[in-house]
Amino acid sequence: MKPLRLILGALLLLVLTASFVPAQEPIRIGAILSVTGAASFLGEPEKNTILMLKDQINKAGGINGRPVEVIIEDSKSDETQAVLAAKKLVERDKVVAVIGPSTTGESMAVIPTMTQNKVMLISAAAGTGITLPVKERYWIFKTAQYDMSAVEAIYTTLKKKGIAKIGVITITTGYGDAGRKALHEMAPKYGITIVADERYGPKDADMTTQLTKIKAAGAQAVINWSVGPGQVVVTKNWHALKMGIPLYQSHGWGSKKNIELAGKAAEGVIAPLGRVVVWNKLPDNHVQKSLLKKFVTDYTARFKGEPGQFGAHTYDSMQMILEALKKVGPDRSKLRDYVENNLKKWPGAGGVYTMSPTDHCGLDKNAFEMVVVKNGDWMLLK
Repeated sequence: MKPLRLILGALLLLVLTASFVPAQEPIRIGAILSVTGAASFLGEPEKNTILMLKDQINKAGGINGRPVEVIIEDSKSDETQAVLAAKKLVERDKVVAVIGPSTTGESMAVIPTMTQNKVMLISAAAGTGITLPVKERYWIFKTAQYDMSAVEAIYTTLKKKGIAKIGVITITTGYGDAGRKALHEMAPKYGITIVADERYGPKDADMTTQLTKIKAAGAQAVINWSVGPGQVVVTKNWHALKMGIPLYQSHGWGSKKNIELAGKAAEGVIAPLGRVVVWNKLPDNHVQKSLLKKFVTDYTARFKGEPGQFGAHTYDSMQMILEALKKVGPDRSKLRDYVENNLKKWPGAGGVYTMSPTDHCGLDKNAFEMVVVKNGDWMLLK
């Protein structure tokens, strides 16, 4: 009996010891998103996507046995709040990397904080200045396609259609300023003349006057560069005026809600968008198709809506960080180096990335498909 008692005692000791083994410390990733405020239409799918991926990775066992914790800070679409959130995440929460912010202005605002604390930021915004010049953006990356790449995609289409005179209308925000700059800088390369250059504010509710001036200037097409409600207002005004010239939107047009809000006015609107909105229209052998199918299907099943282009930005940011964590562990500097040096021809939801010491976005105009709205849905432009 004595040997049996010893065996039972040993087993009990093992059980008790195992029960008191401390849980693995979670790996903390930060996110600064416009969950509320004027840009909440960006923050909602971005937040949902991050939470979905976090749950998926933890269900699969985490990163090398450690769970992933995502601390999401709501910037309220405000640059000051974004900076406060960045300081909290890197100084108090000790996150290994940060995703976001959602907008160009907020992303630019947090760059000093991220740089000073030597923590990688992967922005979800499009502005060229977020990652350029790269020598001043050592810790900064982004997954949204460059606005200059979107301009190139539009201008390539215009050239094919024989359109040489355009009118541009842009919103007075960081995103609009960057787009307007790219539209002017790239125009000579494509033989494009900008015959009218109009602007509007984030809260403006009617752009009829600006569009009328564009038409009167002899424009053969109009390009609107904005994100948010302004896109819908311009679309409705363009439709009501029966301008008789095509309307091109920036890559900020990539949310199905824009089509829903604009209604019939959205018919015929053209934009350069990531393939996430037309994944089911891609050939089966396309390098992004299987990834996009799983992403959109998983997202739709959980959130009863589509992630759109904005969800794609944080999908790629999160996946880049997760891959780096698996390879090099939760070291801030090693994570940054891995993203810069190892993501080559890397298929994501926003395109096929090739990061390098001279390119912290990794995408060009080939990340886009020219998409047109037909019968209330996205269609590939023929």
